[in-house]
Amino acid sequence: MNTTLATHTTATRTAPAGDNARRARGLDVLRTVSGTNGPAVLDSLADIAPDLARYTAEFAYGDVYANPRLTPRQRQIATVAALAALGNATPQLRFHIDGALNVGCTRTEIVEVIVHTAVYAGFPAALNAIAAARDVFTARPDTATEAQTGTEPAASDASAAAEASGDTPSDRRARGTRALSAVDGQAGEHVIASLADIAPDLGAYIVDFVFGDVYTRPGLDLKTRELATVAACTALGTAAPQLKVHLHGFLNVGGTRDEAVETITQMAVYAGFPAALNAITVAREAFTEHA
Repeated sequence: MNTTLATHTTATRTAPAGDNARRARGLDVLRTVSGTNGPAVLDSLADIAPDLARYTAEFAYGDVYANPRLTPRQRQIATVAALAALGNATPQLRFHIDGALNVGCTRTEIVEVIVHTAVYAGFPAALNAIAAARDVFTARPDTATEAQTGTEPAASDASAAAEASGDTPSDRRARGTRALSAVDGQAGEHVIASLADIAPDLGAYIVDFVFGDVYTRPGLDLKTRELATVAACTALGTAAPQLKVHLHGFLNVGGTRDEAVETITQMAVYAGFPAALNAITVAREAFTEHA
């Protein structure tokens, strides 16, 4: 028997039936994410912190990941976005990039999530996360196809999307203004207006780069981008006003309150309960305003 599973069995012979059910459920979910019968993440804890292994199985996967309010794909995208933004958990980021592939995310989607986090966590965080993705992709040649090479959408694809919207590739301002309006509506417009008297260039970069360049890339739909943004801003714990804007944005592009709350709840696993609690306070305000 797997060492960790044996440890779990021995330690929980007299445990309440509910805990055993949570553990079994969590191990099933973890196997789906890890793609293995005996998840190494638990094996590595057996000799030093078996209770941490148990909490990982029971709580992180048996309680949180098993909740059907988000799909496995949404959960992995949220996790990759959060870990990329945090920038301090490369082994776990590699594990969850691999997990994203296991639950059906494509290489392009994973790379797009990481590119997207450059907006919220900075370029060093995104560059380090791309290095982690490269390691995983190299080890997973089975995930590359002729149509999906695993780098990023072809420039011709981005140009085609711009032309379809009536822009030339250089019309960043017009493209960005439309994307900003579609995602954040008046909340986003207020942010840009608030910068006019002190940092107009920063406002222009938000429209031109964030929304004109990044948000209009074809690798992710807007709902997925906003889900990744909510996860990243929650995990960072330093961007409550921006989180509020993007919770509005998530609802504007088709996300639901349940999905938003579940994304924030999942961040308790990766960024801690204080970060999740603070984000829920922000969500309460955003939901009231959005009603």
